[in-house]
Amino acid sequence: MTHPPSARPTEPLQSTPPDRGAETPASGAVWTDADLAASPHARADKADRVRRMFAAIAGSYDLNNRVHSLGLDQAWRRRAVRAAGVRPGETVLDVACGTGDLTETFARRTGAARVIGLDFTQEMLDVAAEKRRRLLPDRAARIEYVRGDAMDLEQIETASVDVVSIAFGIRNVQEPARAVGEFARVLKPGGRLVVLEFDTPRNPLVRWANNLYSGRIMPWTATLLARDRSGAYRYLPRSVGSFMSRDELARVMEEAGFRGVTARPLTLGIVVLYRGVRGA
Repeated sequence: MTHPPSARPTEPLQSTPPDRGAETPASGAVWTDADLAASPHARADKADRVRRMFAAIAGSYDLNNRVHSLGLDQAWRRRAVRAAGVRPGETVLDVACGTGDLTETFARRTGAARVIGLDFTQEMLDVAAEKRRRLLPDRAARIEYVRGDAMDLEQIETASVDVVSIAFGIRNVQEPARAVGEFARVLKPGGRLVVLEFDTPRNPLVRWANNLYSGRIMPWTATLLARDRSGAYRYLPRSVGSFMSRDELARVMEEAGFRGVTARPLTLGIVVLYRGVRGA
């Protein structure tokens, strides 16, 4: 694929060797109850644990998303794509793209010339690359996948993309504010950042029901479905409950140079869609 002059060519996905770390995901738990007794976001090794966790569940990730969101995860991604307001010919960078659901939605539903899906877990990118083969050729040709770190987007030139998206990934980053700063760097002035993230509902009744489902029911059923030993689905509710509030995340975006920041709750506040525009 031809790259615009403003962006450095990304290495082909196939050329990036897997980095499986000192411990393979199948060798045991990544997150134990003891690990999650305190906030997982405070751990110095959070990034490596998150990578190993996602490597362990990559094969069942899409199925668990559909089942345990009751199919709403796809609707949330469509809302994010609409909020991004992609114009024909623009470039989209989908950070923490995982298995490529949001990346593919941009390719299917917009006139973007180029959609880059970036993730730091090779096993998730392997699934995304396999899914890309099922797309119509013109859509598949606009997508490329690259391994990278949200906190250091070294593959992407400054002011070279029109939209940055991240769906359910910002809380998994070791230093979210640093990542948001990188998003601002790679966006052109007037470029849009859209963020989807889980939140704690503000309505007491909805919060109680959501805590019951996500804190007790979902970890058990999702673990069974994935045959997971990493502790991924115990980490999920703990990582949401101990992450920054929607006001705090909006403030991080504003401090990074985004203006007109909004935080729109979706599905009774279970998910929040953030949007900001890169200032001059």
